Amino acid sequence: MKKIILSLSLLCVSMGLVFAQKTTKTENIVLITFDGLRWQELFKGADSLMIDDTGMIESAGSLLADYWHPDPTQRRKMLFPFFWTTIASQGQLYGNRAYGNQVDNQNKMWFSYPGYNEVLSGFADDERINSNSKINNPNVTFLEYLNRMPEYKGKVMSFGSWDVFPFIINKERSGIPVNAGFDLAEGDDLTEVEKTVNRMQQEIRGPWGGVRLDPFTHHFALEGIKKHKPKVIYIAYGETDDWAHGGKYDQYIWSARQTDAYIREIWETIQSDPQYKDKTTLIITTDHGRGTTKTSWKSHGASVHDAGEIWMMAIGPDTPASGEMMVQGQWQSAMVARTVFQLLGLEYPDQKAAPAIKEMIR
Repeated sequence: MKKIILSLSLLCVSMGLVFAQKTTKTENIVLITFDGLRWQELFKGADSLMIDDTGMIESAGSLLADYWHPDPTQRRKMLFPFFWTTIASQGQLYGNRAYGNQVDNQNKMWFSYPGYNEVLSGFADDERINSNSKINNPNVTFLEYLNRMPEYKGKVMSFGSWDVFPFIINKERSGIPVNAGFDLAEGDDLTEVEKTVNRMQQEIRGPWGGVRLDPFTHHFALEGIKKHKPKVIYIAYGETDDWAHGGKYDQYIWSARQTDAYIREIWETIQSDPQYKDKTTLIITTDHGRGTTKTSWKSHGASVHDAGEIWMMAIGPDTPASGEMMVQGQWQSAMVARTVFQLLGLEYPDQKAAPAIKEMIR
C-alpha cells in the first residue's frame, strides 16, 4: 500500500498536479463598481466648492441639511454611512491620497471600457481597448475564467446599468448571463419582483439612451442573488457618472448616497443567508476618477488632470479589519482580478495580470 501511495504521489508531482490546500475562508465573491465616483467625495464628503453652487444644483441649499458639515470626516459619514460604519470598522478602504495611499488606473485612457476591462481582466490594454464602442472584449475576464471551472460553471452572474457590459464581459464567448442596459429579466419562472421591475423599467426610461437608472439594476441583482444563489456576482452601478457629465452635482450626490444604501442592502442580504454569511468577500471600486474643478469635474479621460485617481475597498472573512488605509503605497484597479482568485484559493491563469493586493488577504 505504501508503495502505491508513493507511486501516486510521484505521478502527481510529475504531472504538475500537486494541489495546495485552500487556506482562505472566502467561497463567494461580490464585486461592485461605482461608475466615476471620485475619491474626494469618498474620503472628504460633498465638495465645498460645489455643494451649494447654483450652477450645479437645482435648488439652493437643497444639499446642506443632509450632506454638509465643516468636518470632512463627518461629511463623508453623512454621504456614505454604510462605508464609514460597517466597512470602516470591519474591512478596508484604499485611496485617501492625503496619507499617500494611492490607487490609480493602470490604463492611461481614464474612461469606462478601459477601466472596466482593467478591473475584470487584471491588466490595461490601451492598444485594443481605447473606446467605449460595443466591441467584444478580446481579453478574458476573471468572471469568464471562473465560469470555465466546474465548481463555478453556471454560478457566475452580472448586472449593470450600462448597455456596453455584455461586450465588456463578452457574453457571447463567456456564456455568462449579463443583464445590462434596458435588458429585462427573462425566463418562465420569473418572480413577482422580477415581473414588477420589468414593468417599471419599461414605463420609466430615465434620461439617458444607453444607461438605465440604477434602481432597476439593483433590484434585478438583488433578486438574482436570492433566486439563483450565484457564487460570483458582478454589479455595476452607473448613475453617478452620468449625472456628473450633465453637471448635476445634486443628482450626483443623491445617487452616491443611494448607491451606498444599495450596497448595504446587498451586504445585509448576503450576511443573512447561510450560503454566503462569513464566506463571502465584497470588493468595491470604480472605473475612473474625474477632474477637480467645477468645469473639469464633469469630465474624465486622458486630457483631464487627475482623472486616473481612484479608490477601492473590501470586506470579508479573509480581509483584516484595518479600516481606512493610511500607509503610503501604490495600488491599481488591475490588482482586483488576481486578488479575487487568491481569496478563492486559486492561481490566476493570466501572467499579464497585476499582482494581488496582499494587504487585503490575511
